Amino acid sequence: MGYTDTDTAGRRPESNDVVALLMNQHEQIRTLLDDVLERTGEERRHAFRHLVHLLAVHETAEEEVVHPYARQAAEGGEHVVADRLKEENAAKRTLKRLEHMDPDGPAFVEEFTSLRDAVRAHARAEETYEFTRLLDAGDPARLQALAKAVRAAEAVAPTHPHPGTETLTGNALLGPPAAVADRARDAMRKAMGRT
Repeated sequence: MGYTDTDTAGRRPESNDVVALLMNQHEQIRTLLDDVLERTGEERRHAFRHLVHLLAVHETAEEEVVHPYARQAAEGGEHVVADRLKEENAAKRTLKRLEHMDPDGPAFVEEFTSLRDAVRAHARAEETYEFTRLLDAGDPARLQALAKAVRAAEAVAPTHPHPGTETLTGNALLGPPAAVADRARDAMRKAMGRT
């Protein structure tokens, strides 16, 4: 997967580091954002649930692993991360509202379209401002270790948005019970045939 529309374009070949991992996830998210709007009925509902899951675990891992490292390791990291956290909180609030709406209703489509634009802008900002700094500040071994930490955080992350938990402390306090509740709810949906 190439790095397009970002300052990280052409910086290095694909690797197993945290930036490559997150860039790959950003591409998956962009595809799912379009899939939700292109589908209707149960297909839209399924695509939306998949998107919510991916965004929830992706953002939690960034909040627990990537943002803390970027704050301390990258010049200007504190400001860059603060801006990304505001965007993530706004997206979580919107996702939470969308989860309670009829996916085929016009209000859902209108609000989801705004969310899609905001998430795309957020991803571009991360790629341009945060990921570039990570590449400049991190040695390859550190970036690979961060990728492993992101994967571990994703394995136990909540699968639905929880606004207000955008910090390492917030995720540490509220994340585990939220993850258990989310995963139980997901299992119940699957058992009832509502994927």
